[in-house]
Amino acid sequence: MTYVPSANRYQKMQYRRCGNSGIKLPAISLGLWHNFGHVDVTETYREILHLAFDSGITHFDLANNYGPPPGSAEENFGRILKEDFRGYRDEMIISSKAGYTMWNGPYGDWGSKKYLVASLDQSLKRMGLDYVDIFYHHRPDPETPLEETMSALDLIVRQGKALYAGISNYPAEEAAKAIAILKDLGTPCLIHQPKYSMFERWVEGGLLEVLGNSGVGCIPFSPLAQGLLTDKYLHGIPEDSRAAKSTGFLQKSQVTDERINQVRQLNDIALKRGQTLAQMALAWLLKDTRVTSVLIGASRAAQLADSLKALDNIEFSTDELSQIETILAA
Repeated sequence: MTYVPSANRYQKMQYRRCGNSGIKLPAISLGLWHNFGHVDVTETYREILHLAFDSGITHFDLANNYGPPPGSAEENFGRILKEDFRGYRDEMIISSKAGYTMWNGPYGDWGSKKYLVASLDQSLKRMGLDYVDIFYHHRPDPETPLEETMSALDLIVRQGKALYAGISNYPAEEAAKAIAILKDLGTPCLIHQPKYSMFERWVEGGLLEVLGNSGVGCIPFSPLAQGLLTDKYLHGIPEDSRAAKSTGFLQKSQVTDERINQVRQLNDIALKRGQTLAQMALAWLLKDTRVTSVLIGASRAAQLADSLKALDNIEFSTDELSQIETILAA
């Protein structure tokens, strides 16, 4: 059956301007970091993509190494784009990144111009695209001059292979330098993608101020702290969880009794707000107007549908914020 998007999809979503740019992004964007690789079930992630677009999510975020195996998320997204979303490309913001290990040898990692240009060429082929809307440098490179990395992003935009440039995982001081270099080159930095959640707040140590003052958007990833900020860990570590397997980014050692106690207290506040803990965690990020969009993952459509309900209540009282800070400071 041919997929036909919901006719009222744009009435279902809130959109926020990305820094000082002409771009607006949905308050919630879909990341394809997990669950879209060759190891995953096609019909499951196809359903997730359909629901996302039907719900007004226009921004789909990828990277060269997403999978597993690396590259497979882009291949699978490209195939569904061709099969199901033909004719809707211009309604989408599609992003990709390079900065982590992608192939062997000295040119398959970090931030050289050689790597970034070659990686994006590969990504475009995998997705069947002429260009991406946003291309990010995925992480700072301590050995390559920042001028070289930023000039690669500038070149890529001038070549028409990306419309906008972005950075990810850059600390405040380095982000400020990168933003200044790109501005001088004539290719302004559109957006920064940092790890940010109630449990990961390094961006509040200067980065948000840099972005706000520079007119650069912010799109946090891992807003649910790899699942910790959900009801999954209220009663300890489930056998089927990421933490139990300790194979991903959430290790068993991170799920301490103190952390679980914080999760339970935060969950109590969420319930009083008429939200799940996950919904409140997303809303808590969106309360800051410097945050353009929050990047979420989903392993099934129902999970995405649940996250979207966060937008029903993104206002917090002073008392709620005070209670949350007290819990997080414990």
